[in-house]
Amino acid sequence: MAGTMLSGVAMAQTTPAAPGRAPAAQAPQAAPAGSPPVVVAAPVRTIRTLTVRGSQRIEPDTVLSYTKLRVGQPYTTESLDQAIVDLLASDLLADAQIEGVETGDIVVVVRENPIINRVVLEGNKRLKDDKITKEIKLAPRQIFTRTAVRADVARIVELYRRQGRFAASVEPQMVMLDQNRVDVVFEINEGPKSKVRQINIIGNEEYSDDDLRKEMYTKQSRLFRIFSSNTSYDQDRLAADQQKLRQFYLTEGYADFRVISAVAELTPDKRDFIITYVVEEGPRYKFGDVTVDSAIRDFDGEKLAKTLPMKKGDWYNAKLVEDSIDSLSEYTGLYGYAFTDVRPEFQRDREALTMGINFFVGEANRTYVERIDITGNTQTQDKVIRREMRVAEGDAFNAFLVKRSQDRINSLGYFQDKFEIKQQQGSTPDRIVLAANVEEKSTGELSLSAGFSSLERFILQASIRQNNFRGKGQTLQASAQYSSYSKSIELGFTEPYLFDKNIALGGTLFRRDYNSFNYYNSDRNTTYSNVSTGGTLVMGVPLTEYWQLSGRYTLSQDDVSLDEGTFFTNGACDPLKAGRYLCEAIGNRLTSSVGVSLIYDSLNSRLRPTRGSRLVLGGDFAGLGGDVRYIRGRFDGDKYWNFGGWVLSAGLEGGYIHALQKSPGEGIDAIRITDRFLLGQPQFRGFDIRGVGPRVRRTYLTGDVGSGTQMMDTENRYDDALGGKAYYLGKLELEPPLGSGISELGLRPSIFMQFGALFDLKRPRPTAEFEQATDASGNLLFNKDGSPSLLPLAQPIKTNDGQQLYLNSFTNSSGQLATRYTTCSTGYSATYGGACAGGDTNTIAVNPISPFIEEYLGDSWKPRLSVGVGVNWNSPFGPLRIDVAKALLKEKGDDARLITFNVGTQF
Repeated sequence: MAGTMLSGVAMAQTTPAAPGRAPAAQAPQAAPAGSPPVVVAAPVRTIRTLTVRGSQRIEPDTVLSYTKLRVGQPYTTESLDQAIVDLLASDLLADAQIEGVETGDIVVVVRENPIINRVVLEGNKRLKDDKITKEIKLAPRQIFTRTAVRADVARIVELYRRQGRFAASVEPQMVMLDQNRVDVVFEINEGPKSKVRQINIIGNEEYSDDDLRKEMYTKQSRLFRIFSSNTSYDQDRLAADQQKLRQFYLTEGYADFRVISAVAELTPDKRDFIITYVVEEGPRYKFGDVTVDSAIRDFDGEKLAKTLPMKKGDWYNAKLVEDSIDSLSEYTGLYGYAFTDVRPEFQRDREALTMGINFFVGEANRTYVERIDITGNTQTQDKVIRREMRVAEGDAFNAFLVKRSQDRINSLGYFQDKFEIKQQQGSTPDRIVLAANVEEKSTGELSLSAGFSSLERFILQASIRQNNFRGKGQTLQASAQYSSYSKSIELGFTEPYLFDKNIALGGTLFRRDYNSFNYYNSDRNTTYSNVSTGGTLVMGVPLTEYWQLSGRYTLSQDDVSLDEGTFFTNGACDPLKAGRYLCEAIGNRLTSSVGVSLIYDSLNSRLRPTRGSRLVLGGDFAGLGGDVRYIRGRFDGDKYWNFGGWVLSAGLEGGYIHALQKSPGEGIDAIRITDRFLLGQPQFRGFDIRGVGPRVRRTYLTGDVGSGTQMMDTENRYDDALGGKAYYLGKLELEPPLGSGISELGLRPSIFMQFGALFDLKRPRPTAEFEQATDASGNLLFNKDGSPSLLPLAQPIKTNDGQQLYLNSFTNSSGQLATRYTTCSTGYSATYGGACAGGDTNTIAVNPISPFIEEYLGDSWKPRLSVGVGVNWNSPFGPLRIDVAKALLKEKGDDARLITFNVGTQF
């Protein structure tokens, strides 16, 4: 036989094993030189007994189940080592050893992992505990393992990196407790938020780095961007910036532009990032031949090509290509083709640097609306949504009407923004399903608010309003307001579809207590009070899709009054105190009026429009009973344009009121002061409330009469706005597109220009005619400012009981001539109202009034002009509006105001 047959194998002698481990076999003795190698087999023994020591919570059988050791089975050093490895891999034990290797009485000695008593987070301020604990695996009453700790440390670090804090670090600590329990403490060092320190661009030749950085979402960290969220590093934003760069170059004609690489490097201190883009601009292209090839027989490709925005020879612009695809798709949609395939086919000429485009309009079938699916409305009834749809099931598809339906549903204000009607393939190629998946929002408003206004001072308001009452689209509202100068309460209800017909019916009951005021010595003083109580009934019917006719009836009782203690003398209004024009306004009058309005509305949203128009032409007639007769006309128009996110709006309004009754007297306008138009804040920014239009200004004179020292005291005068019978007001306003950071803050800035005027009022009679002062020779005297010096006017003095006082001349005990008060016109009585004795005729006791100059100002049709900036902010304290406007053109008497603001908060 070939080879050598070993008749026996020498068994290696063993040494005692180290504690906890199976003994390793000793190396066999070297064979004699020239002898064949000797193979030594590992010692094999049999497990006689198998026990577990040290387990507390874990059953011994559970511990043994993780090993392959069994009683009666042979074991080796390798099998014992593998058993220890398997036990430690179970994550149940902190340590494991094996004893009794020599005898076969195997004892598995274990030390269990501790139980977690609690998990403590320290040092976290930017991320609250609840944000972290739900992301990590360790939790109280679970088994502690170092593997889980390492995984949770990595998870916490990742959470901070998502917040832009790449320098964050986490140190886990263990606090051993009794009963084999442990507290796990994560010591967190959040570190600063990693900003973008620098953005480098390599390869750009036509545009500077600054020009390209302006196109990106990510911005370099600078002090003036302290509140911006775009200065932090974001991997997703980095990808979006690459797309923004590509879009920019494609709109400028660089069709071959590409971003070769984009690398973000963390600075050694892990505080900031440096981003580097490597770009290749390529040559600039112009448009070549632009054609339209339509497979739909109804469309003429040549005519469609002429409607496209690009022309041969223009610089290539990818945005115009996208717009052309959309416009062609919308155009075909108007004729019932819902799923038209419009594909641009490019013909690039790299030598001539031209880009020819053929828009291929694929063959399609006319499409009909198979059904309209409405989902997501749990409160709003289906009919409320369906009645706003301009297409019905079975109608031919029309893209314009679908878009109009979408705008009308958005304008309801019942659903979340960005609602869209999805178009889905129907059961056959010529059928389409319109899916209106709405997401309802709260339409009920219950608020108590307090605020401060530069116009009304402190304001308290309470209101409750339900814009979608019972899910039927009805509006129910109640409100109350209280301020230093106005108080009101209103109740209203509107049914937009009466008896499920397209007829709106609504009504309002109100009581309004409004106090007018003027300024005296820079103080605001109440003049007349107007308490109006009544109600209005309104009905509206649509004429066409955009035109609506609205009618109304108003019945109100108006009571105009003045404070008797301030403006009355002898129980009657005193013109010298109040002004003749205010005394003439006092009274209680009933107004019964009817009105009609013709309304055109194509706005894409009634809440915050960005395109479309609105025009209101209205007229009111007062005279169906009541005490007031007039006819009033008014118009109001607005137009909105959207240019790439910029929203430009223009508005013009005006009105005229004409009396149908005679004037009650000379110098008195037949239109009472409460029915006239008023102009100023808040509709005319740059001017104070009622700061534009006809007014009477009373300026008092100071100094001695006839001395040549009298002057007009410009700090001591009254200024009363009277209103006007005609007005006009126009505006231009521009809202810029907002970045995500500003939008998140709730800011809506704008710049504006306004012009307008209030005029046409009968010149009021002067309050008083003063006698002009003369010197001893009869020469007229004038003040330093050139105004005539006026003698003071006398006015009777009354006692508290209304009796007239007279001055009685007599000789006192010193033999001097003196005067004394009495109620006797002839003679004298020591007591008021007593019997008169004597025959001397007395003189009326008078009180001298400081002379004043009364001017009628502001009654001019000439335009006033203001320009400014404003911002709406949904602040944490409530809605805030601030306007800074400068009046560039104004007339004498107008009251300008540079800054106005309104702020309130809910509680």
